[in-house]
Amino acid sequence: MENKNLCQSCSMPIEIDHVKGSEIDGSKSSEYCMYCYENGAFKEPGMSLGQMISVVETQMEKMNLPLKLIEASINKIPKLSRWKI
Repeated sequence: MENKNLCQSCSMPIEIDHVKGSEIDGSKSSEYCMYCYENGAFKEPGMSLGQMISVVETQMEKMNLPLKLIEASINKIPKLSRWKI
């Protein structure tokens, strides 16, 4: 799987357990971060791809991250598992 160390919804790195989302049994998700996924379900199930890109871009800008990093991150989002059709 490509991008296996990234949240398959928002592209956030998920190498560290404390940022991983949770499954319904309480175990850590190997695919999604805690901001996108909790108790085995997406926190915002109706969110569109465009909305996710906007949220990620806004949050990264608030963190004063370099523009190139922001662009690279948002360009990965459409290729992630949640958004593949």
